Amino acid sequence: MQELTLYTNPNSRARIIRWLLEELNVPYQVKVMEYGAEMKSTDFLALNPMGKVPVITHGDLVVTEVAAICAYLADQFAEKGFAPAPDSAERGSYYRWLFFAAGPLEMATSAKAYDWRLDAENAPEVGCGLYEDTINALETALKNGPYICGEQFTAADIYVGSHIIWGMVFKTLEERPAFKEYARRLQARKAYIHASHLDDALQERVPQ
Repeated sequence: MQELTLYTNPNSRARIIRWLLEELNVPYQVKVMEYGAEMKSTDFLALNPMGKVPVITHGDLVVTEVAAICAYLADQFAEKGFAPAPDSAERGSYYRWLFFAAGPLEMATSAKAYDWRLDAENAPEVGCGLYEDTINALETALKNGPYICGEQFTAADIYVGSHIIWGMVFKTLEERPAFKEYARRLQARKAYIHASHLDDALQERVPQ
């Protein structure tokens, strides 16, 4: 098996990948990166020119961007069942909501967090559209539950669920009943709890 390494910081979206790796239950190494000089070092920029985490290396392959890493790992370990079969109807929903969270949801909640102007005048030119429309669309992902792809828990739940959990914590996402119920379901998973404990312990040792 090719060596799998997660470059991470516990104060980052790399927590999402840690959660997925714990769900997959595959061996992996962890390389903790400090913000600042270490993430902007020549060696790390050779892996990710953006100078940010998470990054994974799998053998000689480098993958960056959280949604891309989620999709990659689910496919690489397809036997674990964290992505619907390629020829299934659920595969479209899986891709739809995985990349909806990476695009419109990320943009709309960032706009809310930083008070960026997003209104009827500029919404047609902004990829996420209006905040309320984006959140309403997100809610439709949960209507056929208990998971985004129906009965199957997938990497899309890990990615979308993380956005929902953090969005409610940081008040960039409305605490709608559907979101709260979904978050409780995900946070009760053993892998989520274990991954959180690992990163919380790491957080105590990493300079802020």
